[in-house]
Amino acid sequence: MSLDIEQIALHQLVKRDEQTLDVVLRDSLLPTNAAVEEMMAELHRVYSAKSKAYGLFNEQSELADALRSCRKGEEDFLAFSRAATGRLRDELAKYPFAEGGVVLFGHYRYLAVEYLLIAVLNSCNSMHVNETLDISTTHYLNINHADIVARIDLTEWETNPESTRYLTFLKGRVGRKVSDFFMDFLAAAEGLDTKAQNRGLLQAVDDYCAEAQLDKNERQSVRQQVYSYCNEQLQAGDEIELQALSKEIAPVGDKDFLQFSSEQGYQLEESFPADRGTLRQLTKFAGSGGGVSLNFDAMLLGERIFWDPATDTLTIKGTPPNLRDQLQRRLTGGK
Repeated sequence: MSLDIEQIALHQLVKRDEQTLDVVLRDSLLPTNAAVEEMMAELHRVYSAKSKAYGLFNEQSELADALRSCRKGEEDFLAFSRAATGRLRDELAKYPFAEGGVVLFGHYRYLAVEYLLIAVLNSCNSMHVNETLDISTTHYLNINHADIVARIDLTEWETNPESTRYLTFLKGRVGRKVSDFFMDFLAAAEGLDTKAQNRGLLQAVDDYCAEAQLDKNERQSVRQQVYSYCNEQLQAGDEIELQALSKEIAPVGDKDFLQFSSEQGYQLEESFPADRGTLRQLTKFAGSGGGVSLNFDAMLLGERIFWDPATDTLTIKGTPPNLRDQLQRRLTGGK
């Protein structure tokens, strides 16, 4: 992995009691050694693999102002990180769920791009067996489950200040705790809406097929082509490129997909990240609620699966063998 560490600072937030959250600050940057390089590479790998939201700094962002001063050499990185940790503590202390953790500020380069990664990492306990086969308790940073993380693409921020995607962060799955206090700490707002871009792409694909008056099989073939391309980009960690995607789809008359989507005003970016859940709708129908979960290939609609919108009823012809076996056993009194 071509990751070069520039500077790393570690501090700590310690929860003393229900009302007190203390700050423990290092007096020096973390020395770069093999263990630190391995930790930073793992954090970069884990974060890059997760689904992220995009944002940009507000005009009044204190963190952005301090970071600019740091980048200009008016303040050193350690002082920047110490002051930022104090602001983080002040924001976090406003919430009842406030917990402690190790606060990491990592300035590094990856593939010619400069990043600043800010994370609050929790420590976990585990068992360790030493050389004499004695067992003791050890502590480790729970990097794989880190959910309070943001990363600033310093290169994008400085070369394209109008961008809406130079800042990425993880959105909490439970409530809005990350969106609330961490975004308040960053003084940032959400920028590029990845899900909206992917939903717009799906709508553009459906309208494109309708414009071409394709039959059911032809439409599904186009959807499968789009899904295959987007999924390959997702697996490679690359973005969806509209121009490249357009080359995967047969043109409608004298218009290719790129021209069609531009003229119809879908407001799609030239490139944007793939959203796995949204793209799955190209080839699958899925839903759950009221104790029922369904997931089936889109090609089966109208062939083995029929929906009556008047009665909101699905009719399934030919149930999966394992489901049929369960139903038969239940009807005959089996377990």
